[in-house]
Amino acid sequence: MKDATKIYQLLGLAARARKIVTGEDLVVTEVRSGNAALVVLSADASANTMKKLTNKCNTYNVEKHVFGSREDLGHAIGKEERVVLALTDKGFAKKLSELLNEYNRGWANDENTST
Repeated sequence: MKDATKIYQLLGLAARARKIVTGEDLVVTEVRSGNAALVVLSADASANTMKKLTNKCNTYNVEKHVFGSREDLGHAIGKEERVVLALTDKGFAKKLSELLNEYNRGWANDENTST
């Protein structure tokens, strides 16, 4: 099984650095204002929330990932359940994007494996 620990640890670090905005309305505001560098939606978000944030991210050219459950995302940042997070720091967003892409791709494309 793929390990998501690094992703959750980075989210926790970003939260302690106060570089995360949570909640649908606040995230949409950050996306509109250009402050959101990356948006993370929980896999169990409602269809309406998923559609709304996907459209906003596409319109304003913000990278979006679907990852984890609302409980896991909330736990990672030391809060209650969270359905949507936006990272406002480009450095955190870049590293998290790399980790999420690696996690979603799996180990098949790892340069150390011979296929």
